[in-house]
Amino acid sequence: MKTDRFTQTVLTVGAYMELVYFELYLARGNFAALYEAVRAHPVAKRTPDVMAPEDVSRAIDLACVFYPKEALCLQRSAAITCLLRRRGVRAQLVLGAQLTPFKSHAWVEVDELVVNDKPYMHEIYGVLDRC
Repeated sequence: MKTDRFTQTVLTVGAYMELVYFELYLARGNFAALYEAVRAHPVAKRTPDVMAPEDVSRAIDLACVFYPKEALCLQRSAAITCLLRRRGVRAQLVLGAQLTPFKSHAWVEVDELVVNDKPYMHEIYGVLDRC
């Protein structure tokens, strides 16, 4: 079942607010606090919404259209992780890196499936941590 327009709008506004929230950590260069905020964010005690990963990813994409600057992978993934956890989904923020050339990346997984990026992220990046 597709999410109705009102619900998607509310979710998009919430996604925008999450982007702002995590931007505050990034603006101060405080990765440790951002990481802790995501790690400590509880999963809501409710039946997980099966459409949540798709709905939340769509909401973040739409929120980024209106966001005044480019939201990079860490900010987007932190926001998605917390939004999904609020909807009862056990989402994990995954941090990865590749050595040559050195690059780092962040994405979100639910039940070890990538929900906001290419499904083969593990082939490109070694996983450094999950929270």
